[in-house]
Amino acid sequence: MAQQTQHNSIDEVLALLNQPGSDSLRQALTILFNAAMLLERQQFLNAQPYERTPQRHDYANGFKPRSLQTRVGQLNLQLPQVRKGDFYPSALERGTRSERALKLAVAEMYVQGVSTRKVAAITEQLCGFEITSSQVSRATAQLDEVFAQWRERPLGRMPYVQMDARYDKVREGGVVIDQATFTATGIDVQGKRHILGTSVERSEAEVHWRSFFQSLVKRGLCGVELITSDAHTGLSAARQAVFPNVDWQRCQFHLQQNASQYVVRLEQRAEVARELRSVFNAPSREEAERLLGAMIKKYETSAPRLSTWLEGNVSEGLTVFAYPKQYQLRLRTSNLSERINRELKRRTRVVGVFPNRQSLERLVSAILMEIDEDWQSGPRYLPMT
Repeated sequence: MAQQTQHNSIDEVLALLNQPGSDSLRQALTILFNAAMLLERQQFLNAQPYERTPQRHDYANGFKPRSLQTRVGQLNLQLPQVRKGDFYPSALERGTRSERALKLAVAEMYVQGVSTRKVAAITEQLCGFEITSSQVSRATAQLDEVFAQWRERPLGRMPYVQMDARYDKVREGGVVIDQATFTATGIDVQGKRHILGTSVERSEAEVHWRSFFQSLVKRGLCGVELITSDAHTGLSAARQAVFPNVDWQRCQFHLQQNASQYVVRLEQRAEVARELRSVFNAPSREEAERLLGAMIKKYETSAPRLSTWLEGNVSEGLTVFAYPKQYQLRLRTSNLSERINRELKRRTRVVGVFPNRQSLERLVSAILMEIDEDWQSGPRYLPMT
């Protein structure tokens, strides 16, 4: 039923697009947006209408009116709702740069032979140009220049820095592979957050992390006092090579996750997690080390692998105690980077498999550029003095 509705909507849109005048185009776009949002909600719910299945994520909860300003005028749309309220259609994402980048990614997929003829016809109308390889190249060159200038802009003093990476699927040489997207965030001397840079690489090997770090330094990154990250081998080696005298805070959230891999029984996870939280929430480093010592001794016999892991790793998550109390909560984890990664995932999943590395880097740059601009107009992240 949903597929038939989709085909009917596409046929109706194409008929309207062939009629002269902006009203026809406006009606066509309204139908297209409403149909796309409806299908996206169905995919989000992971169930057909009225279908009972254990895979269902949520339930439909009607619609609410929403207006959208476009180049052909205002569209009066019906925004699909869900009961839990954590669904928002990607078609209405704020920010023209990410919208253009996403359209170009879809256009490039069409060039690679992924899209159908009818979807290609609509994509051409939305993008405003005929979808051919040469025209996509010219359009993307203009957009890429803007993103390249942003990625290469000068940096300055950032006392606190976070590093992280995530993976997306990219088609390369006829094969779909996972490629890593590096991101670096920083907090300046006024307490403002910044996206310092991003890079798409083949893996998280040391050589790639080191090149990324060196590019940040070359652009003027300085005054770094503390780096917060996970303990990935490649990242750690590159960090020690490029920032040898900078304190390192191992992400406490990742430490909590890592600890669960060393428990003897599944029911032991909650107990270990609770004890680790007590270590991390201690009023001082001395008290944290005392609690950690008690944990190590407690599990020496019942869970020796856990005890050994605790002794060799958890102290790396206590560096933050040397910094002002009011900063510790936001410096002790890489949650700032994790939130960015969740936003990237939410937006890149619309594309699925990227046709090439440049397409992924383009969309990621657009999203991060918008986030960075929002941060500059927002409140301070840390109460720096």
